[in-house]
Amino acid sequence: MTGPKLNEAQSPAMARAGESSGTRAVAKHVRSSAYKARVVLDLIRGLDVRRADEVLALTQRDIARDIRKVLRSAVANAVNNDGQDAEELFVVACFADEGTTLKRFRPRARGRATRIRKRTCHITVIVARMSDDRLEILRAKAEGASASAAAARRARVDASRRRAEAAQSDGADDVADEVTDEVAEEQEAEAVETEAVEADADAADEDAVAETDADEADVDEADAADDADEVSDVEEPAEAEAESEADAADEEKN
Repeated sequence: MTGPKLNEAQSPAMARAGESSGTRAVAKHVRSSAYKARVVLDLIRGLDVRRADEVLALTQRDIARDIRKVLRSAVANAVNNDGQDAEELFVVACFADEGTTLKRFRPRARGRATRIRKRTCHITVIVARMSDDRLEILRAKAEGASASAAAARRARVDASRRRAEAAQSDGADDVADEVTDEVAEEQEAEAVETEAVEADADAADEDAVAETDADEADVDEADAADDADEVSDVEEPAEAEAESEADAADEEKN
């Protein structure tokens, strides 16, 4: 099956794609059926090469990897061989032809065998330069997108600045509250320390007074002891004299 080689919007002058215009790339004997390849090729036909590459990168089919390689090869051929600009290219045509079918057999019951057809295909991608009108439209869209992106970015930056200023003001209030709390805590700590110092001073004064009283009592006791010693020293000779006189008197009587 050769299939439709061109898009319906193409002019009849291009009877076969690639013969009169465009740069092609072909991958032959790809191990996939043409039916599976055509499903993916229908997604990129008519798209610019950048958009087509994005579509193929996000397509969840194994054949999409092979088609993406063919697309890159076609773009490289256009740039290196024909001097085209890669940004101005689009997929003018893409198709998949049936290739060689590998025949295999699976053994079945009663000595029979069933045929297995391992199909292949030839994938062709043709790129060409877009028209000036289409290029102008794409550039206008790109400029509008960039302008809208810049505006969106400015809006995001302004919003971020407003949030930062609000957070900074809230942070300043929090800092002021924290400073006030710290000052109050410091004052309370100073008051506690002052009370403790005063209590220690009162205790020291009481200890000093008690020591002074004890010293005075010791002095008084020492003085009293000295007086008692003096009295005993005076009384002892008198008693001795009295005893001697009594002894003398007793002797005279005898």
